[in-house]
Order: sequence, then C-alpha cells, then structure tokens
Amino acid sequence: MASIRDRIVAKQYEQALADLDVILNKEPDNADALYMSAVCRRYLREFDAALATLARLKTLTPENSRVHQEEGHAYRDSGRLDEAIRGYERACRFNPALVASWWGQLQILNRQRHFQQAAQVKAQLDYLQQLPQPLVAVIDLISQRKLLKAENLCRKFLQKAPHHVEAMRLLADIGIRLGVLADAEFLLESAHGFDPRNVRVHMDYVQALRKRQKFGQALEQARGLLETSPENPQFQSIYAIECMQTGDYKTALSLFNRVLERIPGDPVTLTSKGHAYKTRGQYDEAVASYRAALASQPLHGEAWYSLSNLKVYSFDDSELERMHAQARNENLSHADCVHLSFALGKAYEDRDDFETSFRYYEQGNRLKKTLSTYHADKMTQELHAQSDVCTAEVMARRARTGHSAADPIFVIGLPRAGSTLLEQILSSHSRVDGTLELPNIPSLAQQLRWRGRTRDEPNYPEILAALSDEEFDAFGRQYIDDTRIHRQGAPFFIDKMPNNFRHIGLIHLILPNAKIIDARRHPMACGFSCFKQLFAEGQEFTYALTDVGQYYRDYVELMDHWDAVLPGKVLRVQYEDLVGDLETQVRRLLDHCELEFEPGCLSFYRTDRSVRTPSSEQVRQPIFKSGLDFWRNYEAWLGPLKDALGEDVRRRFGI
Repeated sequence: MASIRDRIVAKQYEQALADLDVILNKEPDNADALYMSAVCRRYLREFDAALATLARLKTLTPENSRVHQEEGHAYRDSGRLDEAIRGYERACRFNPALVASWWGQLQILNRQRHFQQAAQVKAQLDYLQQLPQPLVAVIDLISQRKLLKAENLCRKFLQKAPHHVEAMRLLADIGIRLGVLADAEFLLESAHGFDPRNVRVHMDYVQALRKRQKFGQALEQARGLLETSPENPQFQSIYAIECMQTGDYKTALSLFNRVLERIPGDPVTLTSKGHAYKTRGQYDEAVASYRAALASQPLHGEAWYSLSNLKVYSFDDSELERMHAQARNENLSHADCVHLSFALGKAYEDRDDFETSFRYYEQGNRLKKTLSTYHADKMTQELHAQSDVCTAEVMARRARTGHSAADPIFVIGLPRAGSTLLEQILSSHSRVDGTLELPNIPSLAQQLRWRGRTRDEPNYPEILAALSDEEFDAFGRQYIDDTRIHRQGAPFFIDKMPNNFRHIGLIHLILPNAKIIDARRHPMACGFSCFKQLFAEGQEFTYALTDVGQYYRDYVELMDHWDAVLPGKVLRVQYEDLVGDLETQVRRLLDHCELEFEPGCLSFYRTDRSVRTPSSEQVRQPIFKSGLDFWRNYEAWLGPLKDALGEDVRRRFGI
C-alpha cells in the first residue's frame, strides 16, 4: 500500500491501479484500496468509474468524511457543481476539520454568486485557519472516532495552554462522547466563565447540563443564550428543547412556531414539534406536524420514521409509494436511509407482508451496524465481570453501606420488555412519580471507570470492592439530589433505565433500600421487538439478531447471579403474566414496593402524563393479548436470534 501511495504521488495512476486491482481481487472490500482506486480514476478523468467505486465504498463506510470529500472532488472535476457542493457539505458535516472540502465549497459558491452561503463557509475556514494545528488534528481524530488519541493530544496541548477555551471545549466534547459527563460539565463551565460570549462553548454547556439531567440549569443557560439574540432561530430551538425537558410544552411549541415564522417549513423544527405533541399524547397534532415536515422535505427520513414510531399509525398506499420514491433518491443520506428502512418495515408489517417487512428491518439494522463499534463478546466479558466482583461475600461485607433513602423504584431489563407499561402502572399510584430513563447510574459507573483509567485505582466494577462506606453513602445522596428535578413531590419515583440491570450491585451498595423490578418478556418476542425498533442511542446490541440473542442470554445469566447474591432484592414481572392477569401482577408489584393497592393502577391508560419512549401511544390504551405471539409471523427469519439465545434460555421458555 505504501508503494501504491508513492505511485499516486508520482502521478503513475495506471500502474497504481494495476497494483490496486491485485489487492481488490483478493480483498474486494478493502476500504483503503477502494479509496485510492477512486482517486486514481478521478485523475485519469474516468469519473463514472470513480463515482461508482465511491458509491460502493460509502456502503462500507457511510460516514467516512474523506470518501465524501473525494466524491466532491470527482463531481467538481467533471463539472457537476451542485453534486460537488453536496459531497463537500456531507464531508464537512462528518469532519469539520477538512479544509479542502471547505475550500471546494467556497470556490463553487463564489463562482455561482451565492455570496451569503460563501460567507458562512468562509467563517468556518477562518476558524480552522486561526486554530492551532494540534487542535485541528484533535477535531479530525474526533471525527474519525479515535477518541483516546484525540484526548491525549488535547490534554498535551492544554498542559502548555491551560486556559485555551477552544481546547477546553474540545476536551469536553470528547468527555461527553466517552460518557464522562461530570468532567465535561466542569470544563465547559470553566470555559464559559473565561469567555462568556463564546457561542460554541455556551451551546455545548447547555448540552452537557441536559445530558447530566440538570434540566433547571440547562434551561437557565439556554435562556441566557437566547437573551443574547432573541430572534436567533437556533437559540430559540435550543431553548424550546430545554423547555420540553422541564415539561413546559406550551412554551416549547410557541418557540417552535416562532422559528417556523422565520424559516417556514423547516423539517427539523416541524419534526421536533411533532415529538413534543407525541410526548404529550396529542396524536393528531403530532401526525400533522410530521406530515408537514415531509411536505416541505420528502427526503427527511426522521419524519417518516417518527410516523411509524407512533406504533398506532398506518401508512396509506400513496405514502408507501412516496417512501419508495425517496428510498431510490441518490441524494438520500445514510441516516435518512436508515429511518426510511425502519419506516418501510413498519408499513409492510401493517400490510401483513412479513417477508418484505423483515427485509426492510434487516436493511435498517445492517446500515446502523456499519457505524457501530459494538462487540457482543466484549459486552459478555463486562457482564461476567459484574458476577466476578459482586459476590455474595462482597455484598454481605458491605451490608450496611449506602444512603438510607427508599425513594427510587428501579425498573430494569431489556428494552421492549414492558418497562414503560410497568412505569405507567406505578406512576398511576398517588405516591409514585413517573420520570424517564435516567442516566445517573450509567453515568456513575462511567465515572468510576474513568477513575480506574486516570488514577492508581482498580477499574469498574473491580473498584466496588475497594470503595469506602463513606463514598457509597455520598454516591447515594448525590443520586437522590441529582434526580430531584424529575419529581413532582410524591414520596417515591421511578427510574426506568433498562440497562441498569448491569449495575444492580452498584445500586444496592449506594441505595440499599431502593426497590428493583425486572421487566422480562419472552426472548423471541422481546428480541425481535428490539430488532425492529430504531433506538435513539445506547442500545447498539439491537443491530444484529445474533447480538440480540447473546445479550438476552447474558442478561438472564447476570439476573440469575443477582438473585443468588441478593435474594428477594429483585421482583421479576413476566410481561405475558401481566397481560394474562393484570390485577394479580399489579398487586404483586405494589406489595414489593410497599404500596397500598389503588384501583387507578388498573386503569393506567387513563393517567395523563408525558411518556418519552417508543411505547408512549401503546401505554395510553388498555392491554391487549393479540401482540403476545406477534413475533411468530417472522419466525422463519429469526433463526440467528434463536440460536444465539443458547440452550438454557431456549429450555426455560420452551423454544
């Protein structure tokens, strides 16, 4: 490969292509060879062949910024300037450090006399040219997802310039991506103090506060940002999002309408507006807003998917035809293609064409998988580490640790296993507040993991055996304090982050009096439901049936461990039992939480509250048994899921 690069530098393109063909005959998906082949063909002015190679390469690495940049070059050199602009724009969206793509846009925009757009591109070029080169390299590494390298380079720069605001902002960005939210918040708070007028820092600070669930502070900072420029549509949108997080949907919707007055038909704003309506249970208004987004921009895949994600919405024939037309559009982005794939899967599901439906669900997951770094075996190792560290001996030795508060009720398990239904039932009780999937426990686990990396301490979860009683108590108090903003005054509240099943040992050590409920569902029904659901983030195991099966198997094994070392701590509620005999299971649930029975818990679908999960429309209806075995319609294609579950799980459920 090095000799081929030398040939390209020497402009020996035909010889380089001959060598590349040798490699590609053996490794047809070699991304580096495909990229260099496209470069050679562009220089030889074989533009169609270059673009065909790049199209193939985009299916392998859809967000590789240099592939999109090379596509921009190929379109530019062949005189197709509008397509060149789009290629350069995509490249810069994936990697803002690509100076060549900014220059390419600037030259074309000036040539086309689009001077306002050219000025915006020039501002970004000026920003990059004024930035110290190590920080340009940091941006490039972040865009390539080489976060540890980016972190090390950024820290070295900050050792020499400790108050450099942009370096602090970039290091905070890395921290957010790695889940080290507390450190990121501190960095951005400091950077904002040094340079209060820095808009980039201010917006990132709002984002960090939101991710830390500090919604009150995030709202205050978003309000301050808006006050600097009250008519700025971007600032209005940011403030609207924070209003939604604090439950002020009236203000959020008013702000979205103000944005739409300035930018009529903006599909992103219309989609956000639809999300607000959906969360509030205003189904018709949500549908109208999503449809308005599509009327403005038919390629806006998120709006198509948002309609399908209402669960009770069905596409008509004309909408299906329009979706197919957009799926064939060569300008469709990777993200839009993912959204459309899942929407088409739902459309054919509603038509009982299960084979076509599965094909589209599989396509959407395959596209998502190309961007994922998830490794099933690594997750298995992480979950086994919990069992190795949190032994019965360790749990018994730390029996008196933690904060005494009994306020939290943790609902854990796999997504799509009925956790939202359990939350809706419990939050229908007068003494329980429903909240959302709180990130506090995973964030604490990541904080402990970070300590193991940056200090002379064990990694997480090994560190649990070394922490002091005082630390466990402090962590428990911090959890109660940080989650207070989500509560409305009831004595108890729900945290329904499903992935918390990984951290039951940590939860028990910091909050020994908290209640824990395991929402469990038949593995084939749960597994397929995960596979056909496009999650916003955090559930990367769902992109392949084999990964889903392995994750379910690991979950069952870990829950068996928690049952053994903490007997009686976790109440298991089987979804099928809940559907079959609601009152019996509700009484079990309330008894476990030490709550008196209230009839309102049986009519949970009448409870008026915001629900921020894919099941939001379903839990506003009575329970129906018809969906229990729905997965059997797809059973012919679910062999990889069934095999990956393992013999023990299959035997337990009679599969």
